[in-house]
Amino acid sequence: MSSSLKLTVKKVIRETSDAISIHFDPPPQAAPYLSGQFLTLISSVNGKSVRRAYSLCSSPVTDADWAVAVKRVEGGLMSNFLNEQLKEGAQIELLPPMGNFVVKTEPSKSRHFVLFGGGSGITPLYSIAKTVLKSEPGSFVSLIYGNRDSDSIIFKTGLDQLGQEYKDRFALIHVLEKPPGDWSGLTGYITVEVVKNSLRLFPQLPITDTFYYMCGPLPMMDSVRQSLDLLGIPAAHIFRESFFSDQSKSADEKAVVVNSNKQGIQTVTILLEGKEYKVEVAPEESILQAALDDDIDMPYSCQSGLCTACRGKCLSGSVHLDEREGLSDSELKEGYVLTCVGHPITPGVIIEIG
Repeated sequence: MSSSLKLTVKKVIRETSDAISIHFDPPPQAAPYLSGQFLTLISSVNGKSVRRAYSLCSSPVTDADWAVAVKRVEGGLMSNFLNEQLKEGAQIELLPPMGNFVVKTEPSKSRHFVLFGGGSGITPLYSIAKTVLKSEPGSFVSLIYGNRDSDSIIFKTGLDQLGQEYKDRFALIHVLEKPPGDWSGLTGYITVEVVKNSLRLFPQLPITDTFYYMCGPLPMMDSVRQSLDLLGIPAAHIFRESFFSDQSKSADEKAVVVNSNKQGIQTVTILLEGKEYKVEVAPEESILQAALDDDIDMPYSCQSGLCTACRGKCLSGSVHLDEREGLSDSELKEGYVLTCVGHPITPGVIIEIG
């Protein structure tokens, strides 16, 4: 697993009443990150070591600092701690950038990146937009961004500045649930109709040169995906990142695991950094938790099946996932699993990490 870093907080910016951006001095000789990746922050909160993944809102081509955005979550240990107590000059332990929700730019390309964001889901999209507009002078970026109200718009000033600087290549549509009285834009939610109507207003490039990125609440992303499917957009051109787990199905899914694993405790083989480990996993226990209990230095972050920090490839046997949102259809077909929400349901499970 990648070694952790300790970075100094350069500044904390209050973006909205319930969201901040945290700017770090980057580590010396740091490997460049890709727009759309995330950092895993590690801190002691109320005597408990807590890890949380936060997407980078900075761009590797426009920003000198590394920066993440953190929106307060009701009952969230880390998000509330950071919003209330983090100060300039503090040191924070974190894991190096990771994640597959990324854009790799090519200056010679002329492409169209259509972004759909909801709430704090704007964070990786903001990084992607800045990078594409700077690095691909022939490409376009269009963004549909949904929020509760105008005061909830994270990076509002920065987005307005992108519109001014790249007025011919950047299009932005806001959708507000509770707009102010003088609002002339779209209201409500990002629905199938909103997506279809908005896409007509954006630059029309060939389907082979248009790519769609979405990040936000699951209902929003489901509406976007439904719209794109109706339009015949190839799955290979659609990318999604979720910060939100579908908790409504967890109880039923875990019941399936217990019922499927008739043989009780299973032995799972983990291949990590050239070493082989044997782990005993109970039906109701995740593979990650069993490995951590055995003091195996496994990579992990959100522990909710969303960030993919714990991703591994199942080489043998079958693993049930409580949450599949973090993996694409192609990754699932290739045998990738998330150990934090993964349970062995057959003997002989072998998982390769990294």
